[in-house]
Parts: sequence; structure tokens; C-alpha cells
Amino acid sequence: MLAGIILWFGQQMILACDARCHKAWGINGRPREQLSDNEDDFAFLADHELGIAPKDPGTYEGTDGKPTDKDCRLNRWCARECERSVKVKPGEWIELPDFSKRLRNISPQ
Repeated sequence: MLAGIILWFGQQMILACDARCHKAWGINGRPREQLSDNEDDFAFLADHELGIAPKDPGTYEGTDGKPTDKDCRLNRWCARECERSVKVKPGEWIELPDFSKRLRNISPQ
């Protein structure tokens, strides 16, 4: 796990990720399967179902894109776009998404 302190809308937060940038597609670009007529009811595909993610998925936060080397990690793209990262308040438990299986966007009813 990789983690660092960031300023998020005026509050200190911890930005954490699994540091597997080669598997990061971005929250808006990760392949998914639609599960119902509800546009919000989908599952992100698991890592083993996908290949290596694009080096440049074409999304940016300001001038920050997906990190291309270790020195660029935990940038603005990571905080806003990366599906593998989470933001928590200092002292809170950090639980990263588990892409070893499909992840549903909403809980089944």
C-alpha cells in the first residue's frame, strides 16, 4: 500500500492506493458489465479479466494525468480519477478496493 497526506477541499486526508498503476483505468474508463436497466447498476471487471490498462487513459485533473513513474504517484489524478485509491480522514481505517473479483457499483437488493 502507498499512502500520503493530501489537502482535500480544505481538509487533511490520507490518500492511499495499492500502487498498481499498470492496472488503473480510471473510475470513468474501467471496463464494466451493466447488470440491469438502472444505469448505476454495474460491476467493474476484475483485474484478471483485463489486460494492462492504458498508460494514458485520456483523463486529467488539471495538469496531472495517470502517473507514469513512481515519483508522480498520489497526484491529483490519483485522488479524483483512480478507481484503486481511497481517501480517508487521518486515524480512519484504510480499506482499498479489491479488484481480484468484480466490484458492484451498488449493492444488490
